[in-house]
Amino acid sequence: MLAAASVVVVVGTVSGLISAAGDGRGTDEARPDTSASPRPVPLPAVPSASPPPTVSASPSARPRRTSASPSPTARAKKKQRTAPVSTALYRHPASRVLDWVRAHPGDPRRPVIESRIADRPAAVWFADWSPDTVTARVKAVTSGGAAQGRVPVVVAYAIPDRDCGGHSEGGAPSLAAYDDWIDRFAAGLGGGEVVVILEPDSVAQADCLSARQRADRFASLARAGRVIKEAGPRARVYFDAGHSGWHTPAKQADLLRQAGAASSASSDGIFSNVSDFHGTAGEIAYDRAVLDALGGPSGLGAVIDTSRNGNGAPADGEWCDPAGRKLGRAPTLSTGEARIDAYLWVKLPGESDGCQGEPGSFSPSYAYDLAR
Repeated sequence: MLAAASVVVVVGTVSGLISAAGDGRGTDEARPDTSASPRPVPLPAVPSASPPPTVSASPSARPRRTSASPSPTARAKKKQRTAPVSTALYRHPASRVLDWVRAHPGDPRRPVIESRIADRPAAVWFADWSPDTVTARVKAVTSGGAAQGRVPVVVAYAIPDRDCGGHSEGGAPSLAAYDDWIDRFAAGLGGGEVVVILEPDSVAQADCLSARQRADRFASLARAGRVIKEAGPRARVYFDAGHSGWHTPAKQADLLRQAGAASSASSDGIFSNVSDFHGTAGEIAYDRAVLDALGGPSGLGAVIDTSRNGNGAPADGEWCDPAGRKLGRAPTLSTGEARIDAYLWVKLPGESDGCQGEPGSFSPSYAYDLAR
């Protein structure tokens, strides 16, 4: 399919996305980064330059991460999803793009990169298996958002066998270790609002696993959702729906149901297009079709990664830093679209998929091309 969720950088201690991995997606160290910045006033939306593709039923060749661990059976108790109180997203003050902006005051590309990418809120990735530090690192992000009355977006990305051994391979050494990591990840969420993107590619890319491995992974994902929602009463958890160019809505919904995404005890809905390029209109139609097929509580919604989809997906299916892409709609929790909870920048624009530079590294030339 198209490339895996695209390599991100890890939450380091100093810069870069808060992606915490050293594996191409980022490391999940205490360093927050992949995000943009808090904005007191909503930034203007970046118009999508090309019509989004229609909902695609064709399979995507993009391999992704896999594996999770068996999880306890879901509890019968139902939680009502609460509408967000805050409408402003949190921009973490450390990221690779911010590092570059601060280090290159005289670069002629700086004003464009700073205003159109660095100043906008983006997700913080926790992508390396570092159980001893993950709680503190997550807490640093969520407490920062709470202090500003803004909503942080964090990405849990440490499932075993992730990306099916592709560019973003890595993750926890076993499902049992992953379950422990999730417990520690959840312990850092606190009581404030937070959006959790749970394991990009873990569901859509599960075809690379055996039937037994898939069942174990899906049980672990369902458990992860429950643990996160119990630890963070105002956390909203979204499960992997791939994107409109991958599986049919019916197939994706079936996989998601097995992973617990239809249960209010584990899930607030689905996410799509992470690190990909499919146009927003196509993703909206696809996500609604998946939600309809999924069933579950009527309050389940979807979030869409619009970070690089302004020109839609390349016709040739290229996924690795393809030329001609543009920024998509600005991140927001107010989309005006039924069942679409947010447009988010999950992938930080300018971070390489592995062709413009090392996976997860920041490429100013690529960022500038996306933003201008």
